[in-house]
This record gives sequence, C-alpha cells and structure tokens, in this order.
Amino acid sequence: MQDALKSFPAVAVLGARQVGKTTLAKEVARQQKKAVIYLDLENPIDRNKLHDSFTYLNDNKEKLIIIDEIQRMPNLFAELRSLIDVYRKSGRFILLGSASPDLVKGVSETLAGRILYTYLHTVSFAEGYEKYSLNKQWMRGGFPEMLTSKNDLLFAQRTDTFITTFIERDLQNLFG
Repeated sequence: MQDALKSFPAVAVLGARQVGKTTLAKEVARQQKKAVIYLDLENPIDRNKLHDSFTYLNDNKEKLIIIDEIQRMPNLFAELRSLIDVYRKSGRFILLGSASPDLVKGVSETLAGRILYTYLHTVSFAEGYEKYSLNKQWMRGGFPEMLTSKNDLLFAQRTDTFITTFIERDLQNLFG
C-alpha cells in the first residue's frame, strides 16, 4: 500500500467485515513520516468532525486522512473529488469500507483516475500454512480473529457475533 500512496491521492481498501482493513491502514499510518488523522464514521465524535467535511478535510490537507466505514457517508465522495482536484498530491486519503455496491459505485463515479482500489481478502491457506494447521484453517476460515481465537468457545462467540452483524447490517445495506 505504501507504493500506492506514493502514486495516488486516494487508496481504497475494500473487503469483507473483519478481514483486517483497519489494522492494515493503522500499520501503514505508523510508517508515515507525516501526521495522520483516523476517522471512524461509526463513531459519532468522528462524524461530528465532518459536519463541515470540506473545511475539515481541506484544513488537514497536509496529513494522511484515513476514513473508515466510508460507506456511511456517501456524500463524501464528491467532496473528496473536489479536494483532490484543488490540491492534487499523492497519499492524502485511505478509504476503508466494505465492498458494497453503493461504495464501489460511489467511488468509481466520482473519484475515477484519482484512486487506486485494493481488495483485502481473508487469510489464504498459503499465507497461514506455516502458522496454522490445514484443519484449523478449514474449520475456522480465514478471518483473522476467527483463525486466531484461543479456544473453541471464543471462536463460536466471535462467529455468532459476525453472523448476527452480517445479517442485521450488511445484508440490509445490500438489499435495503
């Protein structure tokens, strides 16, 4: 992702819930030489910072701004386009979100030529081969928290929570 930030004003990291998008972005942020702002659009405090989003983002144009759960504020895409066009500099934004049709459509229509998409998938068998048994990977899948659960009870609890969240939130967004 570091190379992408050197070449594009915005990088979108798309993928399923709980694959590690936020963890990846925060690790990239730690390696930056410039200041970083992290905004989680599920957090009301961070959403309030974006009440006048154009001014807030423009006032922080020298910083890397990570916007997590960007699909929660689809109106930001047009503003990001304007901000990038006025001050076109690489490595300004990392946008994190699910690969929902609305997010992909919103980004592709307004940020064409200004953004690089990257997809973060679950841990593959090849990636986990040396650390986890084939049986564990097969039974728990490739979601990092599921795969690294210390015991079966914790795995079952995380799985239940994941499924409930998917049904209550993600499916509703896809078909609502």
